[in-house]
Amino acid sequence: MQSNENLYVVLASGFPEDRGAVALQTPERGYSWDDIDRGSARIANVLRMLACPGARVAVQVHKSPEALMLYLAALRAGLVYLPLNTAYHESEVAYFLGDAEPAVVVCDSGNLEWVERVARQAGTAHVLTLDADAGGTLMAAAAGQGDAFVAVARQAGDLAAILYTSGTTGRSKGAMLTHGNLASNALTLKEYWGWRPDDVLLHMLPIFHIHGLFVATHGALLSGARMVWLPGLNIDQALRYLPECTLMMGVPTYYVRLLGDARFTRELCAGVRLFVSGSAPLLEDTFREFEARIGPRILERYGMSEAGMITSNPCDPALGERIAGTVGPALPGIAVRVVDDADRSVAAGVTGHVQVRGPNVFAGYWRMPEKTQQEFTGDGWFRTGDLGTLGGAGIPDHYLSIVGRSKDLIISGGYNVYPKEIEIILDDMSGVQESAVIGVPHKDFGEAVVAVVVPRQGASIDVPAMLAGLKAELANFKVPKQIHVVDSLPRNTMGKVQKNVLRQRYG
Repeated sequence: MQSNENLYVVLASGFPEDRGAVALQTPERGYSWDDIDRGSARIANVLRMLACPGARVAVQVHKSPEALMLYLAALRAGLVYLPLNTAYHESEVAYFLGDAEPAVVVCDSGNLEWVERVARQAGTAHVLTLDADAGGTLMAAAAGQGDAFVAVARQAGDLAAILYTSGTTGRSKGAMLTHGNLASNALTLKEYWGWRPDDVLLHMLPIFHIHGLFVATHGALLSGARMVWLPGLNIDQALRYLPECTLMMGVPTYYVRLLGDARFTRELCAGVRLFVSGSAPLLEDTFREFEARIGPRILERYGMSEAGMITSNPCDPALGERIAGTVGPALPGIAVRVVDDADRSVAAGVTGHVQVRGPNVFAGYWRMPEKTQQEFTGDGWFRTGDLGTLGGAGIPDHYLSIVGRSKDLIISGGYNVYPKEIEIILDDMSGVQESAVIGVPHKDFGEAVVAVVVPRQGASIDVPAMLAGLKAELANFKVPKQIHVVDSLPRNTMGKVQKNVLRQRYG
């Protein structure tokens, strides 16, 4: 890597010579590579006046080209970027800001009143706004700045981003990702997935998430490839732009919904060389239906906030085939192993704990040194919390299959859901004795959130009122699709709730 290992410098090294060419195409207009470079420079000049390198900038805004420029500007200014899901409510954002203590917060104008309130409580000095139509105080301030900015020198070990992720105990944890982590992953995927300057990526993913922000955009920027930049999944827009695209990335929901439309045909997708699915399990039925309808097989890969992309089914047929139900071999330069409870490797086809080691693995959890230490083995492997197998049943021994999550995390529609957070709210509701929240297979979302509630003796449960209360407290993707009322929860001899029994019962 270069002497200045700022991730922006790495990404910009792939920009094409023709900076006037279109880099981002929205339904309304095209943005050139010059627009991206100059726009992010102007924002970086604003950020440099407000915060010093290493400070955090928390961002909860809707997807737009200017939102991408804000991310790149934070990298250029040497700040640590903290993306927040736009569905988060005030209490959720208050926790993140209180934990990360950002110097700058950028939010949608419609949320300014409550964001300013929680930002003040966190000690944040500056709150700016950025709207989907490029309105707001950030772009107004940037308009008066110069369109050149020399990226602040960063080393590979310096923080570039903090992504909050979930576990099974305590509140969300901030995964610290360095410039070196993100650059190594982007460079590896560029080669492994064969990114080309003439590629066109259909980008419908959110950019507060690793899949859309890092995997998709880093690959396109590093390769000088154009992105069709859509605010989210819109079937009509997807069908409109697919004929001019060569790559598409999505969560399983995207593919299920496309397959549900008769206009989604092999002829329409003739120019698409690669379809990638991730962030949630892809059902084998979807994999088979897609292959029968469209021709190529979806490439399923495996990653997480703490490590970026870890494994991937091959892009190049010479490296092997894409196998349904697997997430492929470890990416080049990354090692994966499956072990027992004593961290000893298990035989092929035997289920165990998935662990990973490589330059992609994060620097640890923000302000949680003890938790960080717990999640790494003595010889430096990161405990992913997932259960999986290597090989078995006719699958090559170096192909990984994910069979479950030992940490009970639910991934619904590509978003992480922390059961304990929902259970705490349920248990505090009138008439509730206890609750358990589980994930069950769902064709559209990968997993659906389901709650099982035990009422107090003599009490009755009002399920609609309970759902209304949850919707007021939580982002919509965390709200259970169903609430079941039962007399008791199944437990083992140690008194622990058997969530596996509940999954079987309600799946």
